[in-house]
Amino acid sequence: MPLSFDDIKTAADRIAGRVRPVAVAPLDPGAVPGATVWLALEFMQHTGSFKARGAHNFLAAHHEAGTLPEAGVTIASGGNAGLACAWAAREHGTPATVFLPRTAPRVKVERLRSYDADVRPAGTQYAEALAACEEFAARTGALASHAYDHPLIAAGAGTLLEEIRRHVPGLDTVVVAVGGGGLLAGVATAAHRHGVRTVAVEPENCRALNAALEAGRVVDVGVDSIAADSLGARRASATALHVARHTGAVSVLVPDAGIEGARDLLWEHRRVAVEHGAATALAALSTGAYAPAEGETVAVVLCGANTDPGTLVRGV
Repeated sequence: MPLSFDDIKTAADRIAGRVRPVAVAPLDPGAVPGATVWLALEFMQHTGSFKARGAHNFLAAHHEAGTLPEAGVTIASGGNAGLACAWAAREHGTPATVFLPRTAPRVKVERLRSYDADVRPAGTQYAEALAACEEFAARTGALASHAYDHPLIAAGAGTLLEEIRRHVPGLDTVVVAVGGGGLLAGVATAAHRHGVRTVAVEPENCRALNAALEAGRVVDVGVDSIAADSLGARRASATALHVARHTGAVSVLVPDAGIEGARDLLWEHRRVAVEHGAATALAALSTGAYAPAEGETVAVVLCGANTDPGTLVRGV
């Protein structure tokens, strides 16, 4: 099913008052020469990531349609999508069963359980957790959600761009990290409607969208990055590829060292502790992978903060 701007407008109405509006803060003048850069602090969202938007939209749509089964909802997730699904399920009074790789950070597992989710580790990578989730849904009749590959999920994510534009007049460019592409698909669809450029940022060794754009079709890629717990999809969604091509999204890659550096920079200069996936977006600017033009106004989405702050360079 294609994703449209109308889907995003409907999602915005559906989640209004149920998610936290995004806050923005300016990056220090001169931090990126010639450009005005804003940080979209979406890590302050419910469950600690942008995923709450899509999860609430997904379950609210099924609630409206009367299609929430007694078995509840199930999802495979490296952590953030599972957290959002569990939170939204609790909001709707329905059970949530979450499958995740055994490598998922402990902080995410503990938070999942705090939302009353039935947590089921499966394998060491997202693809293995997804296979277990699909088997469970087929066997129990639970409603299968997805970490990124569903129009309701992507549309919910796209509401973020509408809010950023209200805070940042004259926005030229939005920079987002990409795993499977749900955030990219939603944000780029909304951005394109308003003439805003989207920059899609991936780790060098988690490049599902970049590889798909290069090949002209969705392809499987290897996953080996410090940000793989949230950006470690083996393949981008067909929707993300279509949207990226249709909107002319700029695809860039950043090294793990650059991601670490951006994460440490946020801690040292702002006392903001984000996860590596969120720092990936800022790394596009701090490494020069994306160089804004003179006078360009840029918003960088800091999409999640479900991390162990003790892993920062100086700790807490």
